[in-house]
Amino acid sequence: MRILLSLCILLSFGATSAQKKISIEEAVLEQYGRLAPENISGFQWIEGTNSISYVENNALVIAKGPAKNGSEKMALAELNAACGTSMSRFPSITWRSKDKFTFSYQSTIYEMKLGSKNGKTLVAYPAGAANIDYHYEGRSLAYTMENNLYVHDNCGKAQVTDNPDAVVSGQAIARYEFGISKGTFWSPDGSLLAFYEKDESNVSQYPLVDYATQPASVNMIRYPMAGGPGEIAAVGIFNCKTQKTTYLELESNKKTDEFYATNLAWTPDGKHILLAIVNRDQNHMWLKEFDAENGKEIRTLFEETDDRYVEPERPTLFIPESNGDFLWFSERNGIDNIYRYDKDGTLLGQTNFNLPAKEILGFDDDGSYFYVECIAVNPTERHTFKVKLDDMSATQITAAGGAHYTDLSPSGDYLIDRWSNLDTPREIDVIDNNGQLKKNWLSAENPLSDYKAGQVEIMEIKPGNGQTYWGRLIKPQDFDPNKQYPVLVYVYNGPHAQLVENRWLGRAAMWMYSMAEEGYLVFTVEGRGSSARGFEWESAVHRNMGTVEVEDQAACAEWLKKQPYTDPDRFAVHGWSYGGFMTTSLMLKKPGLFKVGVAGGPVIDWSLYEVMYTERYMDTPQDNPEGFDNAKLTNYVSALQGDLLMIHGTSDDIVVMQHNMAFQDACIREGVL
Repeated sequence: MRILLSLCILLSFGATSAQKKISIEEAVLEQYGRLAPENISGFQWIEGTNSISYVENNALVIAKGPAKNGSEKMALAELNAACGTSMSRFPSITWRSKDKFTFSYQSTIYEMKLGSKNGKTLVAYPAGAANIDYHYEGRSLAYTMENNLYVHDNCGKAQVTDNPDAVVSGQAIARYEFGISKGTFWSPDGSLLAFYEKDESNVSQYPLVDYATQPASVNMIRYPMAGGPGEIAAVGIFNCKTQKTTYLELESNKKTDEFYATNLAWTPDGKHILLAIVNRDQNHMWLKEFDAENGKEIRTLFEETDDRYVEPERPTLFIPESNGDFLWFSERNGIDNIYRYDKDGTLLGQTNFNLPAKEILGFDDDGSYFYVECIAVNPTERHTFKVKLDDMSATQITAAGGAHYTDLSPSGDYLIDRWSNLDTPREIDVIDNNGQLKKNWLSAENPLSDYKAGQVEIMEIKPGNGQTYWGRLIKPQDFDPNKQYPVLVYVYNGPHAQLVENRWLGRAAMWMYSMAEEGYLVFTVEGRGSSARGFEWESAVHRNMGTVEVEDQAACAEWLKKQPYTDPDRFAVHGWSYGGFMTTSLMLKKPGLFKVGVAGGPVIDWSLYEVMYTERYMDTPQDNPEGFDNAKLTNYVSALQGDLLMIHGTSDDIVVMQHNMAFQDACIREGVL
């Protein structure tokens, strides 16, 4: 809230009055509440069926079949009575079979069977446990407490690790890079538990100051800065029967102690593990197979290299009933496509999407097709395709323009299609696997119909520099093309991010619509370095962050200044994290382009940022001193024109406060106040 109020103070010119304008407070606090489009709570497939469940009026409703209305209900009071719980709202559930589901409440996992009056307590875990990972068929639970890993239930009740302070087990490693989001992985039958481990003994300790205590206190964290020592990765396998842990022999995969281990996957028989090993330079990846019993490397299935970087983010996905064939995502041809391999690592085929594939949804019942979400039509749309496994040819099955997020039924016959676009707040449909509508379950009304909340346009921009961009412009609802409006440019423009999409609100935050009703135009454009356009577009910043993407933003801002409805003398820029870096870069490297900037949590010096992310895009400060020096924003403070507001959290453990302090110090030394 303070951030947005600061922004309004800086840009307090040209505000217009309108009846029932959406306020900043409403926009920020109610975007995902009262002002969100209507939704269906808990709408999901029931395991092993083509039936659907959802929550309505605090009761679970069962719809028999994909197009039928609810015919069976379980009230919250009934569930509480059966399980001895006292929940005030129906919990999030996971279907385990056609008539059984599980849920968690107060550090306990319960099982409930439809039609039964008695629930079952499956397992309880300590109140301070984190990273809960329950294997239902194996009735085994893994969790972490501080740096250590524990197991309960059928896997015994054991402390798997007893680590010194600098070693962490069972949690995500590599600071959540490479698609890593968790640290434990049960084998298919739940008898073995693979887990990530990191040794941070060589990683520098970094102080985060907590000003909420009296006196202020220091929290020391391990923070691997670019060019410095990094964590050492390991993968352990705990055997529930023997209660012993074996570690994969990763030593043969590295020339130094530092490498990355990611995309862990079990083979369907539970005997082997596939693991992607990436070198510290992040330009070489080996997909390796290991014996889960003794930890020994069996073979390298294939390798990938690139002069810039290789970034595996998804594990292998095995094709059912295929004798070990699997699917693999790769950008090797410039676009994230899907490759089919046999169990020996022989390439059998690939998709040929023109824009990046994003997520595999599953397979049909007879193993003929798989289903995948892709960026398609143009970089602002997302659609679902069915892909024929024998030749990897693809057919688009979602039709309406917009962003489609789909869930495949257990049989592969139907999909839940949740979609929206600029004119459609939310639709929930069930379609068959050819894209034919079976039932529309929800057509949400516009939650902003009683407000003046701006109008949005997605546009293709050609500013004359040889590049084509996609942008979003939010205007006041009573926009007058004969007036000249002040402009706020909201920017990120870093890797892995997409800000402009043909979905409800154009993927914009609602506060931008509130700003529009105060008399501003709010503009966002995706330049080189952003996602959804393929490897060449995103990796254009390699070794030179703060160059091409700054030129792109400047070119599009200059283009917008030439439009008759903008006031070229009143342009502002704002962004967070990479967007804070971009905001500060634009204010310093393009002085005078913007009258004011608001940089939230900005990276100022990439040598102060984490190893994994920075070295992928910039290499090390030792190998690329010129690139780091060109991106170091303290070198440009004397060029500042206009006003720059910087906002930073003192305990930020991602972009540490040292960035901001270094910039303030440089400003003082240069007399820029």
